[in-house]
Amino acid sequence: MNRSLATTEPKLARPRYEHRGIDFGCDYNPEQWDPAVWREDVALMREVGVSLVAINIFGWSDLQGPDGGIDFSRLDEIIGLLHDADIRVNLGTGTSSPPPWLAARHPEILPMTIDGTLRYPGGRQAWCPSSPVFRRYALDLVEAVAERYGQHPAVALWHVSNELGCHNAHCYCDVSAAAFRRWLRERYGSIAALNRAWGTSFWSQRYTDWDEIGTPRLTPATRNPGQVLDFSRFSSDELLGHYRAELEVIRRHSRVPVTTNFMVTAHIRELDYWTWAPEMDVIANDHYLDHRLADPSSELAFAADLTRGLAGGGPWMLMEHSTGSVNWQPHNLAKAPGQMLRDSLQHVARGADSVCFFQWRASLQGSEKFHSALIPHAGTDSALWREAVDLGAVLERMGEVAGTRVVGDVAMLFSWEAWWATDAENRPSSAISYLDQVWATHRALREAGATVDIVRPGADLTGYRLIVVPGLHLVRDHEAATLDAAVRAGAHALVTFYSGIVDEDDRVRPGGYPGVWRDLLGIRVEEFSPVLPEQEVLLESGTRASLWTERLTATDADVLDRFVGGPAGGLPALTRRRGTDGAGDAWYLATLPDGAGLARIIDQALTAAGAGRAAGARAGVDVIRRVAEDRSYRFIINHGSEDVLLNARGVDLVTGETATGTIRVPMGAVRVIREDAVS
Repeated sequence: MNRSLATTEPKLARPRYEHRGIDFGCDYNPEQWDPAVWREDVALMREVGVSLVAINIFGWSDLQGPDGGIDFSRLDEIIGLLHDADIRVNLGTGTSSPPPWLAARHPEILPMTIDGTLRYPGGRQAWCPSSPVFRRYALDLVEAVAERYGQHPAVALWHVSNELGCHNAHCYCDVSAAAFRRWLRERYGSIAALNRAWGTSFWSQRYTDWDEIGTPRLTPATRNPGQVLDFSRFSSDELLGHYRAELEVIRRHSRVPVTTNFMVTAHIRELDYWTWAPEMDVIANDHYLDHRLADPSSELAFAADLTRGLAGGGPWMLMEHSTGSVNWQPHNLAKAPGQMLRDSLQHVARGADSVCFFQWRASLQGSEKFHSALIPHAGTDSALWREAVDLGAVLERMGEVAGTRVVGDVAMLFSWEAWWATDAENRPSSAISYLDQVWATHRALREAGATVDIVRPGADLTGYRLIVVPGLHLVRDHEAATLDAAVRAGAHALVTFYSGIVDEDDRVRPGGYPGVWRDLLGIRVEEFSPVLPEQEVLLESGTRASLWTERLTATDADVLDRFVGGPAGGLPALTRRRGTDGAGDAWYLATLPDGAGLARIIDQALTAAGAGRAAGARAGVDVIRRVAEDRSYRFIINHGSEDVLLNARGVDLVTGETATGTIRVPMGAVRVIREDAVS
């Protein structure tokens, strides 16, 4: 292309997904059902209020056989039925799980695990993200699907693949190794620079040629941390590259918005979604309650706030969640009566303008046959279906909430890179992980009534009164500088232990911990002193803590609490460096307090910062506002076992009742008050 012409062509604006009120959606897999069922399903979708349906997510083997021919007849029919019913289509590209014939013909596409063994067809995502063979076949399918449906009026959204990296994020095969070397060449430019970044002088690991570098498979001893960290970055980038490749094909045929479903959840950490988010026309997330955790509802709230952060504070899509139990946990618990509504509106309260489920009709066969659905195996004569009908009615009444925003004055810094670096093979204590501090501080802020925006390190922190930095082990200098600048401008900061320790190359900053933030916090830590999981730490205030202590000196900070006994007995556990000349205060917490102790510390920091709090919020009761210029909506979510009374004035969109003073929110219930005035 002539370069001068290329620079003068107008750049098309990114397509914007238009929510129709609060979307009520689901995944549908018509290939599992006889076409006679399709018409019944579409009629029931209209009855319950479904407005957006994801199809062709796993449709590859139904569309294409080994001869390469593509049969669109069944997909044509179901798209036509949905369109005739005025139900919009979220159209999958169909590439998430290749058909068995492809692996049989090209076994080189299969992914390799960390121990050097292959993973085979029979499940899903049996493909290497770096495989050029897989990508060629996948993009040929995308080309055919996009060409056929790119202008179809039913298609409101394109859905690239599905949960990219859920099962195949890290492939250790030779094809991946070659791709990894290309990525490293682009990142470092020279072997010498790579050796410096990875610290290869340790254990005689110095490289002399690019071809000596492979993927970090299992080794006799622990692996090089720099290599492992870069491999995580590479793997995230490689899957993002696959997304971009499919997006490029779609864009040749359609201007409909494009996305893929993220997995912002407790057990998926392989993708750095901060780097993915700018590529999405709309942010979409899949979330399932994880009953392996002590407090699944708190993790839901965190995941929803983080997804809103990825969306830049704007509306986002809950692309998948469940009506009841899942099928992949050791104990797949059913949801209690009313919990489907409560969980759904928890996401809406924190910014979701779509509530979608996996899936529409429960499968009769396959790995997910015991995964819940809007229509369970019991059919429509079931309590679960009746709850779905009720949810559809509530979402219809809540359509006016769409487009409003959640606005907070507390920020929390979160980083997937820090997660990777913190939970490494060699660390001060394997008893504690990155998410322990993240979840604990988020839960304490939530129970204190703070509205928390979760932001990327280095993001603009203007306007926040309190900035919380839980265990941000890896941080770049320029990212750390944004926190310093925010505190100088008047914001308060609360930094917790193991933060600021290493740079982007996982290189420890010398001179004492917490490295990059010693001066900001007015402290210096000489040594970490973790304690055993069964041991308890006591502070002078009476607070009980666990897992971590430090040998800390306050160089320019007030000591607010000290350790009593233990490896750091008599030394500071909580400090506060008071700001001068308009600067904010900088707090440091050197241990992991119990819930009550952390709540007291969070309360002190919020009060000192003058941060806003939602009246009535407490443990077990969420209170969140979504606001626009001319209206506000107050979500009150009672997770507890007792009714609660709160002051409210306005119309409740859940029940239709008018609140004129005090309202009762029954245990397990949700109220959404359209308030008389923004406050």
